Amino acid sequence: MSFQWLQMRIQEEKDRRKREAITLERLPQALEELHDVLKENLAAYTEAFGDAAVDMALLTPRLKIVVREEDGGHWRPSGNVEIAIVPDLPGFSVERGEQVFMVEVGMLPSGSLYYRDREKDVYLMMEELTRRILDRALFPKLRE
Repeated sequence: MSFQWLQMRIQEEKDRRKREAITLERLPQALEELHDVLKENLAAYTEAFGDAAVDMALLTPRLKIVVREEDGGHWRPSGNVEIAIVPDLPGFSVERGEQVFMVEVGMLPSGSLYYRDREKDVYLMMEELTRRILDRALFPKLRE
């Protein structure tokens, strides 16, 4: 005979495993969605500073961004951002030079994704997520 608490916990664990499996399946799509949003932001940046100012490449399971600065008529790299899928999290690792932060990706009951900064334990709206990814790479000489 098993107790009611055990049956409830078994069902909770089944639900958790199902959500986790769905989230893992959605991670490549989540990276593509993030790519599309970042692409819109970077379009405004290249409009202001030139087409050679930044490049972005989606190479699933990675997204690479290279920022360039014009120096005497030549473009030289001034910053890099690499976003990689981390299935064990599940989510993304965001690397900007020496800085790395982890973004947990999860599924809401509505089927939408959520993003959470693991270190700061805060949920991120897409605007804040893009700011954390791009701000220091695009504007290293400006204060936060």
